[in-house]
Amino acid sequence: MTMLAAGVLVLDRAADTVLLLKRGPRAKFGRGLWDLPVGKSEPGEPVTATAVRELREETGLVADPADLRLAHVVHAARGAGAPSGFLTVVFAVERWTGTAHNAEPAKHSQVRWFPLDTLPGDLVFATDRVIARCVDQAPDITLHGWS
Repeated sequence: MTMLAAGVLVLDRAADTVLLLKRGPRAKFGRGLWDLPVGKSEPGEPVTATAVRELREETGLVADPADLRLAHVVHAARGAGAPSGFLTVVFAVERWTGTAHNAEPAKHSQVRWFPLDTLPGDLVFATDRVIARCVDQAPDITLHGWS
């Protein structure tokens, strides 16, 4: 069964920044790489609820599901990061409450705002594309590991 996950691109248009987290040394995927807040859906959980839950759990920011905008879909084949493959639905949000911080220090080493024109080079695959398409407000799809 393909794993379903949700990610959130937190975009501060006034400051032209995006929120990223750096995966820690014990991360199951993308160790030491910068990524969006993202996580697996629980059984029976709508993907929008997954997005706001993961955002809160990882960064402390609270978003309303009604403020989410579909930004990108990543579909990875079996063996390309998960035993049965994964489908990640990425939402963009430009309204939230709270102050970003590393709310899961056992999983992540940092949470930080980056200027859109100065993103780190060590990103999880497709994260730069997701950010670029989101800023352009043009939803897109990335296929990974498919022949």
